Amino acid sequence: MHTLSDFDFELPSELIASHPLAQRDASRMLVVNGGAIADKHVRDFLDYLRPGDVVVFNNSRVIPARFMANGKHEITLHTAVDDKTWWGLCKRFNKIPDGEILTLDNGTQIRVLAHDDDSGLKLEFLCDNVFETLDAVGKMPLPPYMKRDAEIADRERYQTVYANPLGSMAAPTAGLHFTSELLDEIRARGAEIVNITLHVGAGTWLPVKTEDLSKHKMHSEWGCITDEQAEKINNANRVIAVGTTSLRLLESAAMRNSSPEKYRRVAPFCQTTDIFITPGYKFKAVDVLLTNFHLPKSTLFMLVSAFAGLSEMQMAYRHAISEKYRFFSYGDCCLLFNKKGE
Repeated sequence: MHTLSDFDFELPSELIASHPLAQRDASRMLVVNGGAIADKHVRDFLDYLRPGDVVVFNNSRVIPARFMANGKHEITLHTAVDDKTWWGLCKRFNKIPDGEILTLDNGTQIRVLAHDDDSGLKLEFLCDNVFETLDAVGKMPLPPYMKRDAEIADRERYQTVYANPLGSMAAPTAGLHFTSELLDEIRARGAEIVNITLHVGAGTWLPVKTEDLSKHKMHSEWGCITDEQAEKINNANRVIAVGTTSLRLLESAAMRNSSPEKYRRVAPFCQTTDIFITPGYKFKAVDVLLTNFHLPKSTLFMLVSAFAGLSEMQMAYRHAISEKYRFFSYGDCCLLFNKKGE
């Protein structure tokens, strides 16, 4: 039984990437396959493809979800309730009473409907179109560890080139490494691309606070794999997930598969998931994972340790630190192969 301390490591602060590289596909890629590791670059991803592979991306688009209200309250939306109602995180949110009307920088008003210790404020937007309002007043919700305000350039750079349906409050960051040209090359190698959707919520940043991992509560996120997408995934030679969000949705769809004789890997899936993957989990859908480097003690470091092996990931991260890889959302990435039977 693993505890929180098993997933801790020391990371020099200078290795946290606060800005992206100029070229999306210029990042380094650490390949981890059992006990073997290799220093590569993102462009080398193509060399690991086989004809018949299906490469699965999360195409959710990040909304400019961070804005000021009444000129002093910074709010970051994270989960939609309906077209006009969202949950948002806010420091000192308990000082804002239910029923309070807050005014945004463009004059739009929002009403506080409820409070929750985990989810923050439940907010009703008193306008016709929430996304248009956010486009006018919002900033990209960069992770707090970047320790800087969002810049104009982040509107484009903290977004994948294939992003489509709006809904995420954090980027599916492994996908930030891909260019349109690289996507074309994937297809040219005989692999197929499938774009599924998981709207990334607050849980991607929230720390695990309990040593007993079974007591950690994951935030729910909405995702969708259509019938047509499931068929392509089920007919794959191998499934390569780009990003932990893609993997979590694929494994959620595999767990809900009540007809394994019909669906080889995943069943169609359009609902919320709060899947929490730790070592000991048996992967049912994904064979290979491309992912960025993750925070110590995070649910995502637990996930990659379940996928590639805890000792293997501890070794890989020590190597990455010694070789000065760039960490987290705007950093470098790993290509991981599933360690079967762990």
